[in-house]
Order: sequence, then structure tokens, then C-alpha cells
Amino acid sequence: MAVLGTPGFDLQPSAQQVATATNYITDFDFLNQYLPDTYEKEFERYGNRTVASFLRMVGAEMPSNSDLIKWAEQGRLHTKYTGCVSEGQTADDTATWRIPEAQVNPPAPASSQPTGGFSAIRVGQTIMISDETAGSTLFNKAIVTAVATTVAAGFFDITVAYYEAGGQAMDGIAGTGAVNCSIFIYGSEFRKGVDGMSGSLEAQDFIFENSPIIIKDTYEVSGSDMAQIGWVEISTEDGGTGYLWYLKSEHETRLRFEDYLETAMVEAVPAEAASGAIAAASPVGNKGSEGVFYVVNNRGNVWSGGNPTTLAGFDSVIQRLDKQGAIEENVIFVNRDFSFDIDDMLAAQNSYGAGGTSYGLFDNDEEMALNLGFTGFRRGYDFYKSDWKYLNDPTMRGGLTGGKISGLLVPAGSTTVYDQILGKNAKRPFLHVRYRASETEDRRYKTWITGSAGGASSSNFDRMDVNFLSERAVCTLGANNFFLFKQ
Repeated sequence: MAVLGTPGFDLQPSAQQVATATNYITDFDFLNQYLPDTYEKEFERYGNRTVASFLRMVGAEMPSNSDLIKWAEQGRLHTKYTGCVSEGQTADDTATWRIPEAQVNPPAPASSQPTGGFSAIRVGQTIMISDETAGSTLFNKAIVTAVATTVAAGFFDITVAYYEAGGQAMDGIAGTGAVNCSIFIYGSEFRKGVDGMSGSLEAQDFIFENSPIIIKDTYEVSGSDMAQIGWVEISTEDGGTGYLWYLKSEHETRLRFEDYLETAMVEAVPAEAASGAIAAASPVGNKGSEGVFYVVNNRGNVWSGGNPTTLAGFDSVIQRLDKQGAIEENVIFVNRDFSFDIDDMLAAQNSYGAGGTSYGLFDNDEEMALNLGFTGFRRGYDFYKSDWKYLNDPTMRGGLTGGKISGLLVPAGSTTVYDQILGKNAKRPFLHVRYRASETEDRRYKTWITGSAGGASSSNFDRMDVNFLSERAVCTLGANNFFLFKQ
């Protein structure tokens, strides 16, 4: 068989037991297959200690040749304005309604709309106006007769004429006890023989970006301790034989580094202006990056104050998803407590397991889903639950009180975005990693040997250094479809 380095270079077995940089195994998984007795030397009292699994299951990796990754996400097709107030009074046949400036020209996230702001409402369109007061039944339907061309005093004004003979149903006069109302467009109406609609609407796109971070680690061993190396005799695909060598302790460094490749993408935060991270002296620090938790907490959906433990609580999650992309299949990565809560919730339902279980994401193959650690159920959408070791590990998030997170809901599949580098629409997984790469440099996962031992001859230091490096960023697309469960 052909054995490939992880990642780096092709391994070249040597005819003799000579330690060189090209016959060193960095992938200890190979040893798991051919040298299972190596584990007899040390008992793994904490089992499999790695926590990386999340991005491997739901994410994809693709190269990027830039310091900045940018993409555009489409806004909604329809627009509803909230917190609108009227300058008319009850029973008026016509009135001016005021739309808050922040909704006409939202400050964040960055939008492709003109900075001057404009409303999606045009003359001739028909709208519904609804009182937002709890328990209210008041509403009006009206036709728009005039729209302002600029924002004034924090509002964008439209003039309407009501279809109801009784006129405006809500109390008016902005600033004197006027109620807040919602406004949305449901159509238009024009007289015979008149000109068509004046003006057009541009699609509202939101521009997002993220920057990669450089992650490093190293394992150092002195020349004297190189006597600890182990040898593996292998046969290649072409019938040849030879030797490869390894260091057990380096394997643990590699495992730890691979965990960091995932946890850094989950936990990374951008450095705020004038922060210590930006001001830190070289070689550490930089501008940071937007990890999954940061993005979902700021642009996604958040549940706080304990887990949803009842169907009513979970229905609140589903109703929020209804208002977003309504993605049919979703994966929930949970800690142990949240996993128990979901199991108890489903167990309390009559025949829920038999009648409500779904494994659509896995071709409806229950065995496939269970082998991957997923259990599925359907309520409005298909949900697949899996324990996330990272949230349970007591040396990482499992040991937290402040800032505790119990789960993350991730939409399955991909979405269409406008890739500003490619200059065209592209299908991208909702969650994926971009790593720096070019024709001459691949920084997805680099490992190399330096020093004067182990076949290296790059310095006069009496040691061997195994170096690890990756430069990457995570892209969380359609964050409005994600859900973060916080304690």
C-alpha cells in the first residue's frame, strides 16, 4: 500500500533503519492498524482524548489565495417595517406614516443598499398596517399615494389613503402616545390607462467577510532522546519493502494541533480596535477571526436561560426557523445534559420514536445514522442529534460555568452565495473552512522537520523539531439559520 504523510510529503520507506525526514511517520493512525500493541505501554485512562469531530462531519474545506474572504448573501424578497408611527389620527381618511431610518438603511450588517437609504414602498402599492400592541385587533389596509425621497428626523415618510370608510383605526400623532405598527406590501392597484409603476427595487445583498488566522505548534526532542524512535516495516503497492520511523510523543502533539484546528475555528473572535491582541508585540497576535460561535451569537439565533426541555420550548425554536430560511434538515450538536433533555422530551411523547423518527439526511438508513452517532426525529423539520465531545470535555468547554454553551444547531446542505473573488454565484456548504493555498504553497496543514537530528540538517542545534502550521478561516453562511443554545 502507498503511505502518505499527513499532510506534507510522500513517505519514502528506507531499505535500512536510517532515520531521515522522508521516512518519518507523523500519522499515528497508521500505527493503530499495524502496531496495536503500542498501546499496551500506556493505559489511556481518559479514553480517546481528542475533541475534533464537529467540522469533520459537517464542514468542507476549500482553498483560498487571499488574506480576506468576502461573500454576499441575499436579503429577503419581501420587506416588513416595524415600529412605524402615524401622524394621522383615528378616523382620518389619509395619513402620513413614518418608517424608522434604521430599517430603511440598516447600519449592520453591511448592506449593498445606497447609503442615503430608501424604502421598498412605492406609489400605487397596497399595504397592510397592523397595531403591534399586545392583544390588539386593530389594522388597516391602504394604498400609497406619496413617498419621501429622503430620510428626515430619523424617519422615512409615506402618505397613504385608507380603503376602510371609517379611516385610520389606530391612535396617531407621532410622539404623543401613538402606537407602534407593522407595515408590509401585499400588492398594488392602478386606474385604467395610466402609466406603470414608478421606480424599481434593487436586490438587497449583505456583504460578509472573514480573515484567516495562522495556527502553529511544534514538538521538540533532543538528539540524545532520538533513541526512543520506533520502526515500522511496510510493503508498498509495487511490492517493495522498507522501514518508517515514528516518535510516540510527537503523535500527541499532532493530535493536540488537530484539535486546535477545529476549536480555533469554533471559538475565534475578531480583535476589537485598540485591543491588547492587536497591540501585542510580534510574533503573537493579529486581527483575529470570526469563529462559528461568534458569528451565530451576533448574526444568528440564540436560546438562553436553560435548554428547551419541552415540546413547547422546542416549538419556539421551530417557529424561529420558520421565519428564516426554513432549511428542511438540521443537525444539533449538544452536550450531555442537552442530549438527555431531548431524549426525555421525545420519550414523553406517545409512539414518538416509531412515528416521528427520520433519517432523511442518511438516505433514511437508520443504521447509517446511528453508526455516525446521530439520532433523528421530525417536528416541522428533520433534526439529527449528536453528542459533541468538545462541549463535554472538562478541560475545555465541558468545565465552564460562565459562557457555557450546551448546543449548536447547524443547517445541513449548502446554499447559494455570490463569491466576490470568482465574480459569480456559487454553491457553498453552510459551514466550511477556507485555507490559504496557491500553486506553490499549500497551508491547509503543513508539517516539516528542522534541526540536526532525525535526518534534518537545517541548524546546528542538537535536536529535532517537528513543526506544524495551518492558515485558515471558517465561513458561516446564512447564520440566520443557525441556533446557539447558551446557559
